[in-house]
Amino acid sequence: MTRTYSGLPRWVFVPALLGAVFVVLPLVAMTTRVDWSQFGALVTSDSSVAALELSLRTSAASTALCLVLGIPLALVLARTSFRGQRALRSLLLLPLVLPPVVGGIALLYTFGRRGLLGESLDLLGIRIAFSTTAVVLAQTFVALPFLVVSLEGTLRAVGQRYEVVAATLGARPTTVLTRVTVPLVLPGLLSGAVLSFARALGEFGATLTFAGSLQGVTRTLPLEIYLQRETDADAAVALSLVLVVVAVLVVALAQGRGRQWG
Repeated sequence: MTRTYSGLPRWVFVPALLGAVFVVLPLVAMTTRVDWSQFGALVTSDSSVAALELSLRTSAASTALCLVLGIPLALVLARTSFRGQRALRSLLLLPLVLPPVVGGIALLYTFGRRGLLGESLDLLGIRIAFSTTAVVLAQTFVALPFLVVSLEGTLRAVGQRYEVVAATLGARPTTVLTRVTVPLVLPGLLSGAVLSFARALGEFGATLTFAGSLQGVTRTLPLEIYLQRETDADAAVALSLVLVVVAVLVVALAQGRGRQWG
């Protein structure tokens, strides 16, 4: 059996182990509080199933929206240079550090009935706030920066040498983008998409502020867990475990695909 030389001092493994325990131990502790005899009944109630289905549907939709908007954004930030680029990047990354409830308030004053755009949309009979669409927009607002950061970093890492060669050989910009750039950055693109999906799946504050908590319409699984925590702690723990399992499956699937494409 061949051992790989890490080149790390031994003391590094101590805080590394503490960090791993810090993350894993609370998850293990949560499993010890699950009432396994009632687990099936707790997670298959009408409200729980509706919340899980809504979370998966809206998270998938917001991830698709992140791809549509985030890929061009990352390309512009990584492949161009213009005045105000740093300021634009800082603004785009603000949702990473802002409290989600602040994002919800910002969205409410943009798309709400008296918002910057919402008032005009309301005259056309389009109401976004406190709807399923509002859930998707709230999730996209907080998840989009994860895709942009991941993909921009990958684009900068792979460089432009293959793109330059393709362009020199006569390939059009769109051909270079679809046949050269995208295949090169697929692992980073996948990682960003998974991070966006995971962030959307766990979104709470912006969703509650902008979309409210209407069962079957805007009440996602994190909101359902919060409400159940106030009335039925066993159901909250069981639903939390379901959310953890879904997240683990998504990350594991992405890592497997990433290794294949890598």
